[in-house]
Amino acid sequence: MPFLARILIYPIKSLDGISVERATVTAGGTLEHDREFALVDSSWKFVNAKRFPDIHRIRSQFNLTERTALLQHSGGSAHFHLDTDKSKLEAWFSDFFGIAVKLSQNTVQGFPDDLTATGPTVTSSATLSEIATWFDGLSEQDMRLRFRANLEIGGVDDAFWEDRLFGLENDLMPFRIGDVRLYGVNPCQRCVVPTRDALTGDTISGFQKHFSEKRRATLPMWAEPSRFNHFYKLSVNTLVPASEVGKTLRVGDEVFISPIEL
Repeated sequence: MPFLARILIYPIKSLDGISVERATVTAGGTLEHDREFALVDSSWKFVNAKRFPDIHRIRSQFNLTERTALLQHSGGSAHFHLDTDKSKLEAWFSDFFGIAVKLSQNTVQGFPDDLTATGPTVTSSATLSEIATWFDGLSEQDMRLRFRANLEIGGVDDAFWEDRLFGLENDLMPFRIGDVRLYGVNPCQRCVVPTRDALTGDTISGFQKHFSEKRRATLPMWAEPSRFNHFYKLSVNTLVPASEVGKTLRVGDEVFISPIEL
């Protein structure tokens, strides 16, 4: 039986995530505290891993109960309170990047990458394990860190099991995790970030090309082929309907995609 094996939250967009046992759906249809904060420059453009590869050198640890963050890089480390040390955090990041950096906060929706399908991203452990075999020396955990999905499904043997959660363009595919209803929208188009080591920023030459070739060759029969104008796609973007606000996802919750079970 498919079940929710992991929930990963990323309190500051592009920094390290944390594993949690439960997550509540916000009024914005996202997971509470996920991408709650984002770094922006003086033009209000994201200071993220797409634009600033050096961000991979920052290690971060979060305590969401105490609302604290421990940030580290080769030049040292510092503790901050996420709510009362905003100016200190901005100074720390500005010093690291060498530009003026602001810390923006959105407690309702956070800062999701896909502004149309704003719900949590979904992958499976089987998928991460399979992709790891495509690249010498990489593990399932390496792929977990590179692709940064929120919800990871266990209890399935098929790689790309989650490709069942989207259909034709403009179709919303209903599924349920525990008592939380979601809609699968589309396979997630990936950016440059997965080509890099999540801890060092080192790039694997030809990663995107090799990934796309393997993804094309292993596209499962249940995946809707019309959604692949290219094959550099992994995990599923979702929407969470307003009826689910305030409900909680929990590790161990069963996953249902059959209309009868929904």
